[in-house]
Amino acid sequence: MPITGTHIAYFHTCHRKLWLFAHGINMEHTSDLVAEGKLIEETAYSRRASGFSQVALDGMKVDFYNHRDKIIHETKKSDKIEESHEAQVKYYIWRFELEGIEGVTGIIEYPKLRHRSLVELKAEDRKAIPEWINAIEGVVESDHCPPAINSKICKRCAYYEFCYSGEEGS
Repeated sequence: MPITGTHIAYFHTCHRKLWLFAHGINMEHTSDLVAEGKLIEETAYSRRASGFSQVALDGMKVDFYNHRDKIIHETKKSDKIEESHEAQVKYYIWRFELEGIEGVTGIIEYPKLRHRSLVELKAEDRKAIPEWINAIEGVVESDHCPPAINSKICKRCAYYEFCYSGEEGS
């Protein structure tokens, strides 16, 4: 199974969401919040197309890549789960390195917040990423869906209705 940036982000957000996504249960198409995020990605930097391009590597798609400066640009709606966004961009940089492209950095852009966050891959990240991949494979290959995490981020998740349908106090 090719590991994508989505797998990495979901691993750092919620193992249940990761498991559901990996088993073909996709709820993003029903979420207004996801649709808003896609709209922000498509419209926030409309003049970017001239110098940047989307890049795909074995099932992985980077929002925008500046070839000249070797910068991956990932656009996000909110910084509520910034750790997962950083992990996703670090994974992209790591994958670029595996393809022989050295010196790549990343920028996470939050246009609604007018905030940008620089991401660099460090030695400890290079060691951790294969561990993330092994852990992701363990979650995905499990016969059982992990439990809901009952976090404050759950209410804004595309999987919320699925995870909490029929549960009291949801």
